[in-house]
Amino acid sequence: MDLFRRKRITDLQAEALEDQSLKRCLGATHLTLLGIGAIIGTGIFVLTGTVAAQNAGPAVVLSFVLAGAASVFAALCYAEFAALVPMAGSAYTYGYATLGELFAWIIGWDLILEYALGAVTVAIGWSGYVVSFLHDLGIHIPPALTAARGSLVTLDDGSTVTAVFNLPAVLIVALISALLVVGIRESARVNNVIVFVKVAVVLLFIAGAAHAIDAANWHPFIPANTGAREHFGWTGVMAGAGVVFFAYIGFDAVSTAAQEAKNPQRDMPIGIIGSLLICTLLYIVVSAIATGVVNYTQLDVPDPIAVAADHAGLGWIAGLIKVGAIAGLSSVILVMLMGQSRVFWSMSRDGLLPPFVSKVHPKFQTPWITTIVTGLAVMIPAGLFTVREAGSLVSIGTLLAFVIVAAGVLVLRIREPELPRAFKTPLVWFVAPMGVISALYLMISLPWKTWERLIIWFVIGIVIYFLYGVRRSKLAQKSR
Repeated sequence: MDLFRRKRITDLQAEALEDQSLKRCLGATHLTLLGIGAIIGTGIFVLTGTVAAQNAGPAVVLSFVLAGAASVFAALCYAEFAALVPMAGSAYTYGYATLGELFAWIIGWDLILEYALGAVTVAIGWSGYVVSFLHDLGIHIPPALTAARGSLVTLDDGSTVTAVFNLPAVLIVALISALLVVGIRESARVNNVIVFVKVAVVLLFIAGAAHAIDAANWHPFIPANTGAREHFGWTGVMAGAGVVFFAYIGFDAVSTAAQEAKNPQRDMPIGIIGSLLICTLLYIVVSAIATGVVNYTQLDVPDPIAVAADHAGLGWIAGLIKVGAIAGLSSVILVMLMGQSRVFWSMSRDGLLPPFVSKVHPKFQTPWITTIVTGLAVMIPAGLFTVREAGSLVSIGTLLAFVIVAAGVLVLRIREPELPRAFKTPLVWFVAPMGVISALYLMISLPWKTWERLIIWFVIGIVIYFLYGVRRSKLAQKSR
């Protein structure tokens, strides 16, 4: 039993050229907008304020820079792989080609934490914004249908109601799953519109609030540490970087669309790196303006950007910011669900999951069964869980994927240095190790309870692999 059997790069490249089951219709602009759609969401609309108030003060700007740097290291490695092996499986496929089948299964199982649970977390956040926005318009959804089962929902008169089900979260997942079944081109068009809306709202905030900056709010830039590691000082800035890292999750989902890209060798690096750089710049500027307009101690609220807009005399834009947040979270759900269904599709094609998982719709040319299964798997916890319960594993799952991809680039450079690479990671002997080190550092900074859940999740995954995939994978069949 060879647990580390690998798929040859040349075989993967040939398969990518021959396999036309998925529709190739995405260009560099579509891919860049998919990346922006996946990245801009909770981070810019919520985390900016909470990290400033609890961890870093005005130096939240540095937290975004540090988390962005860690993501850039990983993005450069993803771009090399996506151009070299333009397959839908993302880090799962890259692990299969460099580190072997067992690592491929581990990373495929791990990506469920990023994509499926990421979609659950964002759907719950989307529900909160929509309920608030509709409330502003005088439209009231029954409180018992707006939060996780067992949660207490406070009414306007101060009384509470015990929630039964989060109906809006379920509905948005069902709607987006249906859109993804209908087609990738249609999904990309909807995403493009959503991205333009939320980026326009962010740019409106930047342009409108910049005049209200009071430089005194930036002093002290790094508040003195309170004695607790994560509360201010340089250690607070680093802890803040670990928190805002969640804001960058999603650019890697671009790589799952590789088999739907028109020219993946050229367009995938543009989409991955371009979307990350645009979002990093927006994060830095928005966090600098927000902490310049409002003292950081006042930003520990669910809608810090709306609060900053009010302080800047832009009360009219607060409603638009809610619309932008709703749009932003919608596109994140879309790209997360798309990414998860494509990873399942790839694993099924390799024999690690049952064959029905990789069926493509004859009319829409989408992996419709995996899309529906993923949608159902996300809808149930989205309706029943809280954000904290759903989101605790998302960051650690993503960071582990970053470690494996960065390590895989180095392994492949050593093992097969002569492979023609359409895009090469610059300064790879620095960038790839830094990608591993920075991701590991952020993983270590996460609570032990998160590690416990990760270990339990992997034990379940390993049991499934040895009961099914280890004997039924296509490489195992070939070796008999």
